[in-house]
Amino acid sequence: MRNGYILLATASFLSLAVGCKRDNGEPPAPTGPPPSGTPLFFDIPANFPAMPIPADNPFTVEGVALGRFLFYEEMLSGDNTMSCGSCHSPAVAFTDDGNQFSTGIDGVQGTRNAMALINLAWDTRYFWDGRSMTLEDQVLHPVQDPIEMHESWPDAVAKLQAHDAYPGLFQAAFGTPTIDSLLAAKALAQFLRTMISGNSNFDKLQRGDPYFPTIDEQFGIQLTQQEGGDPALGLGGQWGADCFHCHPHSGGRMTDGLLHNNGLDSEFTDLGAGGVTGLPEDMGRFKTPTLRNVALTAPYMHDGRFQTLEEVIEHYNSGAHESPTVDVFMKYTQGGLQLTPEKKQQLLAFLNMLTDMDFVNNPAFQDPGEP
Repeated sequence: MRNGYILLATASFLSLAVGCKRDNGEPPAPTGPPPSGTPLFFDIPANFPAMPIPADNPFTVEGVALGRFLFYEEMLSGDNTMSCGSCHSPAVAFTDDGNQFSTGIDGVQGTRNAMALINLAWDTRYFWDGRSMTLEDQVLHPVQDPIEMHESWPDAVAKLQAHDAYPGLFQAAFGTPTIDSLLAAKALAQFLRTMISGNSNFDKLQRGDPYFPTIDEQFGIQLTQQEGGDPALGLGGQWGADCFHCHPHSGGRMTDGLLHNNGLDSEFTDLGAGGVTGLPEDMGRFKTPTLRNVALTAPYMHDGRFQTLEEVIEHYNSGAHESPTVDVFMKYTQGGLQLTPEKKQQLLAFLNMLTDMDFVNNPAFQDPGEP
């Protein structure tokens, strides 16, 4: 590990991303003086790049602590029974504990699988369809979503404002006891950015820490870096697993963070990014999830259709579905990767190398209880 940041609390506070509104519907205004909190000393794993931090939302000890309380705060839901943590459990790398779809406060199920919350500070698109460009924007949506927490931000803010502890916590973090949704979003984003997973066996190997991979793990790593397909076809195939295009090893993220159509369907019931942009070329495209802690985050894909990693591997192995927007890297949708059973086991060994129990069990990410 290296000391990655000494974040100064003197950065000026600016308004959040375009499109965010204050609780009264007016465009956001600058939030005034710099935060009154204590600058946070932050460690970044040595095999990771520098963390990009918004100039208007630097880390503070008080801001992260407030964000942690808010992440587990059930008052943010319409009936005071559900928090962000209800669908993002630490024990399963902050997914929804094996559920294909999450159920909101009104008993209505969503249509997409809850994504793992891992190393979000390095992402530039959020949600499966990539509709939010910042964490500060993303965290606003689940609260007011009618099939999730189903609460208006003005009502959520009123509950926080009337609470004995929260005005003081906002004062400590932001220099004002007056709560609004944008400050709440900033605190939540600060907390989520601290949730770094970087101590799996694969990380240790990348950093040169003491770890001796098994033969299967070594071959699995190699497979992920090789092109798929039959070399005899003259298309560059190497009988590999062809993972590296969308899940690069460099940078520690195990995702390119971009939107792809990985051949799940020929026709789309969920339009993905196309449902946001309306562009034909975006139909069926979804954000690449991280492979970190993937052994803990079943079920898989945006709709949770695959229950096991073996099923995921078989999707690519036996051939995906053609469609007008299928990704250029899915070169072998007719016939698939055709990995041998031995290579499938090697690939599984690699995927299990990415489990980071220090992240899962980190006490700094658990429910802190009542503020």
